[in-house]
Amino acid sequence: MSSILAFPDQLRLIDERSAAFRAAVASAPGLDIRMPTNPERTLFDHVQHVGMGRRKTAAIVIAGPADAPPAESEWAGGAGAPRERDALLAWWDESVEHVVRVLREAGPDRECWTWWEDSPSPQTSGAWARRQLHEIAVHTSDVQLAVGAPQPIPEEIALDGFDDCQFTLCATTVAWPHDPAIVDYHAAEGRSWRLRLSDHGAQVTRLTPGVSAGAGEGPGTADATARGTASDLVLFFYGRISLDSLTFEGDRRIFDQLADWDPSV
Repeated sequence: MSSILAFPDQLRLIDERSAAFRAAVASAPGLDIRMPTNPERTLFDHVQHVGMGRRKTAAIVIAGPADAPPAESEWAGGAGAPRERDALLAWWDESVEHVVRVLREAGPDRECWTWWEDSPSPQTSGAWARRQLHEIAVHTSDVQLAVGAPQPIPEEIALDGFDDCQFTLCATTVAWPHDPAIVDYHAAEGRSWRLRLSDHGAQVTRLTPGVSAGAGEGPGTADATARGTASDLVLFFYGRISLDSLTFEGDRRIFDQLADWDPSV
């Protein structure tokens, strides 16, 4: 199985998760319920936030190579999302259809602005498609939890999603400000990743199933290890569940340091 979903699969799964998001919103008792993962935000606020993110991404991809994202006036539309549920759901559908259409027309290789220029992930429309899929997947999980029907992120999305967490959101050349450390993550579905933290930054490698990490994939024993389903690893990385929801070994402080670390500061 490839470590990265193909571009057509990303677009297909954006549609699939967006439909699941829509269904969860449609089943809610009201748009004023609070989001358990962000109690300051109502369900309406959440839908508007996620939908606006799709519109912003479409504008970024349309703009192509740039030193900064497009101004909000170019994609926000001014009025925001409508507050009546049927109109809000139609607005959500339009937001998703727009970003998927823009991504499909651009293809996976169009260069464009990204905020992850310090990571190994490319600055392309294909990388944005990957980000869109996993952002929508996590936000769908948020809504499902809010309406009392939590579900795991589907396996193929979660496996690709945690890979994206490591290579796009975590990997960097910014120096790690603490003692050097090695962290291993193991998904129950058979994938593993190693994160090395040092003065050289955060470097990620995929570990080969059944092969010792010290045999051809870099020396050293992990200082901390976390195990769980791919869905739980993703939800942990995004702060939706605690480390105690996983099986972990080693120095817990490293996970706390990772959660607090902002390489952009």
